[in-house]
Amino acid sequence: MGLERIHLDRESWVDYGPWLGDAEQASLHARLVSELEWHARPINVFGRSVLQPRLIAWAGGLPYRYSGQTLPPQPWTPTLTELLERLFRTTGVFYNHVLLNRYRDGRDHMGRHADDEPELGRDPTIAAISFGAPRRFVIESKSRRYRKKRTIMMEPGSLMVMGGRMQHRFRHAVPKQERIEDERINVTFRFLTRLPVPGRRR
Repeated sequence: MGLERIHLDRESWVDYGPWLGDAEQASLHARLVSELEWHARPINVFGRSVLQPRLIAWAGGLPYRYSGQTLPPQPWTPTLTELLERLFRTTGVFYNHVLLNRYRDGRDHMGRHADDEPELGRDPTIAAISFGAPRRFVIESKSRRYRKKRTIMMEPGSLMVMGGRMQHRFRHAVPKQERIEDERINVTFRFLTRLPVPGRRR
């Protein structure tokens, strides 16, 4: 199963395509639901603390800070370790942290943002595996002059790898799709280069 490269600009790209078969992704989805402890946590939005419109889980040896919250170190589960090893064989990229977003139905969503925390380094390569219901993934340029926008349908068992300057030049989001009744889990792998910057708020 090969990935197709989508060039967002000369220095920003996304690789996307099928990665897991239907039966395998359904089995792994069920294992993720049962193995992990899922949390409803608040984040900082325009200076206010609000509950995230989705559930999250994570694993990794370093704390990770985003949107005004810090996720403490958490051990890897067997399924996450398996996915990590398989992902390295596919991409050749080493990751040391994973963040999972569980969208319970189409009302759960993710607002526009970029994964550009300093702990991720200058040009991070981030990989995301999708399980469950298909959902739209919207990529939009940060430039006010060039309002490039692209939508990718994240299918179950698909893999997306974001790289180059994407996190600095583009934002991405998972908008509401209220007619969707089934859940989706997005498993996002990243490499943390250092501890979070003390006192920094996002």
